[in-house]
Amino acid sequence: MVTKSALAQQLGVVAGFDDPRAPLEQYRTPPEVAASLIHTADLQGDIEDRTVIDLGCGTGMLALAAALRGPRRVVGLDLDPAPLATARENERRVGTASSVEWIRADATRPPLSIEDATVVMNPPFGAQAGNEHADRAFLETTAEIAAVSYSIHNQGSRDFVESFAADNGGEVTHAFAVELDLPRQFDFHEAETETIDAEAFRIEWISSDGRSSQSSD
Repeated sequence: MVTKSALAQQLGVVAGFDDPRAPLEQYRTPPEVAASLIHTADLQGDIEDRTVIDLGCGTGMLALAAALRGPRRVVGLDLDPAPLATARENERRVGTASSVEWIRADATRPPLSIEDATVVMNPPFGAQAGNEHADRAFLETTAEIAAVSYSIHNQGSRDFVESFAADNGGEVTHAFAVELDLPRQFDFHEAETETIDAEAFRIEWISSDGRSSQSSD
């Protein structure tokens, strides 16, 4: 297994958004954060030989990190075609052994028939006016297609995530703090870079027949 630091180094070549859209909260996930998330998932047996879905994949950071850890299949979904084009270029830069299927689709309505995926995602936090609780729709989709998920949310989201999981057949098994270093890319940003405190969660989901979805893999 490649070390976490080596994985982060491999992901350093992943380009971000050429023309980020504020309403969609399009930010590049830092390589160190992606490496930490995927390394943790791999240690839990949630990546190798599994189907991994990156909801709202943007330019592909999490999907590509997973593709470097021996999955059965990786799918990246995003509604915006521009970052998907960048994601394909990033795949060539990273040189993953496992290919990634890049699909233009609404991540909250994925054209997939699957119930036992490992979902990885850095969804919009809902920080923009009119887009509050945007991460809820991503979690709703995750509850339908995932056996287990890893997601990044705004600091202070633990009660919300745990409550949502409990109401939808899931259980938070791991929670840890992450820092998102965001460059200035929108007019409302005042500093050249800003560090945002966030939280990541691992959730195990229960299938419709009441069994742990992981038992079906």
